Amino acid sequence: MSSKSTNKPDKSKKIESTNPIIEGLKRLALPLFSVFLSMFIAVFFVMWAKHYSITQYFTAVGKLFSVVWAGSFGTPKRALNSLIYITPLLFTGVANAVAFKTGLFNIGVAGQFVLGMLAAAIVGIIPGLSPIIHIPLIIIAGAIAGGFWGAIPGYLKAKIGTNEVVNTIMMNYIALYFVNWVILRTVFTVKGEAATAVIQKSAQLTRFAPDMSRASFGIFVALACAIFIYWLLWKTSIGYEIRAVGLSPFAAEYGGINIAKNTVLAMLISGAIAGIGGAMHVSGTMLRMNDMTSLPSYGFDGIAVALLAKSNPIGCIASAILFGALRSSSTTLQINGIPKEIVSLIQGVVIIFVATDYVYKYIAEKRRKGAIING
Repeated sequence: MSSKSTNKPDKSKKIESTNPIIEGLKRLALPLFSVFLSMFIAVFFVMWAKHYSITQYFTAVGKLFSVVWAGSFGTPKRALNSLIYITPLLFTGVANAVAFKTGLFNIGVAGQFVLGMLAAAIVGIIPGLSPIIHIPLIIIAGAIAGGFWGAIPGYLKAKIGTNEVVNTIMMNYIALYFVNWVILRTVFTVKGEAATAVIQKSAQLTRFAPDMSRASFGIFVALACAIFIYWLLWKTSIGYEIRAVGLSPFAAEYGGINIAKNTVLAMLISGAIAGIGGAMHVSGTMLRMNDMTSLPSYGFDGIAVALLAKSNPIGCIASAILFGALRSSSTTLQINGIPKEIVSLIQGVVIIFVATDYVYKYIAEKRRKGAIING
């Protein structure tokens, strides 16, 4: 008696979706939710500032969005001024993203950024060079200055095991005071001014509308860096090793990946991107370097940019546009009776909710490892 065999699918096995669109939407879910939730909370502060009742919630929503849009992209001049904020935020966001992908926290991006500014200010005053040589030279100088400053804590982390967060925080202040010393106490000081000399015309980036705004072609350099880092991380063996170290250092080491080398390399690349950002800020916007009482906020804001983008360099473009637009509209918010501090509030809420995902994953990973060890 012949038995008929039937091939029935095993329903006990879960079929994982490999649809790239669905996977992309899943990755976007938390960042988008964080932005919407931060806006939801921010609207209540708009209601308080404008003395709206609870029934006027949607009026407050419209007010917030209309003022932010008007202040950041409402006119060609304001749109260009937003680029002044977006460009450095994109550089520092990508710099932080590289470190995050390796499982590191490069809090020293601000210091690496100002050293890139200093390098550009010094190289930029060299006379007799053509723009085709001078501008690439400034980019290289910024990358070397920032990369060197980033590689130091990376080396200390790799060889001695010191905490990169502590090291980079301390090195931020060393960078700040060193830069001020160079500006105020050396041959680069302009007599009677607390600043360096204005860089040569050949070292200045082209501006979109010089009579209207200081926004320059530095945004294209920032976009190129974001695309290059994405390619490096996802399309090369170097990027594979960096991401493997970030996902699981022990598994990466077991697979033959040099943890120390990739730690130093990631911090060097992160610092170099930040340094290029500082160089472009001087070459395109500032044209000289003034003494500073504190570090520019771009380095720390870059952490929020990278977190919201989930450490994706391409995602950093959208994050930088969002935070740059908010920063650019702060004056318009204040003019319309809305506290400009609402920008920092939105940024803070976004960081809290995005960071919650990282904490959840960290706890889940710890529990998984504990379950494996305990059998």
